[in-house]
Amino acid sequence: MEQQAAAPLAALVQMTSGIDPDANLATIDRAMAAAAAQGASMVFLPEMSLLLDRDRQRSAPHIRREADSAWLPALQAMALRHGIWLHSGSMPLLADTGDRRVNCSHVIAADGSIRARYDKIHMFDVTLPSGENWTESAAYAGGDALIVVDTPLGRLGLSICFDLRFPELYRALVDRGAEVIAIPAAFTVPTGAAHWHVLLRARAIETGCHVIAAAQGGTHADGRATYGHSLAVDPWGRILAEIVEAGGDSTLALVPIAKEARQEARTAIPLARSRAARRAMIDSVCDGDRND
Repeated sequence: MEQQAAAPLAALVQMTSGIDPDANLATIDRAMAAAAAQGASMVFLPEMSLLLDRDRQRSAPHIRREADSAWLPALQAMALRHGIWLHSGSMPLLADTGDRRVNCSHVIAADGSIRARYDKIHMFDVTLPSGENWTESAAYAGGDALIVVDTPLGRLGLSICFDLRFPELYRALVDRGAEVIAIPAAFTVPTGAAHWHVLLRARAIETGCHVIAAAQGGTHADGRATYGHSLAVDPWGRILAEIVEAGGDSTLALVPIAKEARQEARTAIPLARSRAARRAMIDSVCDGDRND
């Protein structure tokens, strides 16, 4: 009897990134080495893994256009050296035109090549009941492209943090073939405690995808606190891995991403078939209205 191949392993890295990019890069390098040694196929970093600093004036000297930034070549070299795929979480870069920034993810293959780039679409512009005020759009421009890329874990759909609250984005990624969803984040403590787990589980259930959400966690050098609780969720909504610890250098969790789980969930609740039938019904009604 032919033995079934083991499911590829995803490595979630929870970080407490600070205001020194070199220190953050060293942390990432150590985490990638540990993940590779444990047999992971792909590493997932949190949002703003390279630099987390809400002081825009202090952070400005570090942030360059992608073609001029040293961060991406450094990550490419790490992926090649450790022989492992990498999802960068995200990093702040200057937009290719103008003086605004973009919150940008990259998928890097084990050979060091860049396979995909995604700019965060939805900006975090909120005033929380706690009094915290965040206006991401004051410095950042939103992206305008949906990205799905082939990886060792399957077809990976890309998103970042606040995108999590917009289910239509994830429906569109699934329509483009996504099987796994990346949601790197730096959630605030109040919103994380209230919504993090339920939103991630909902996105997994409604798409029939694995969700991999590496997060920032702890108290950062710029004074902010993030929620942590990096999660991997299967397509049935079950939590496969959770990093509860916050603070310190970084914390690693490995989780198998089995395609059979996606097949079972999508067979049990055939959402795609129901949506196709609904679209056909709506098209029929619209055609009838046009003929009246």
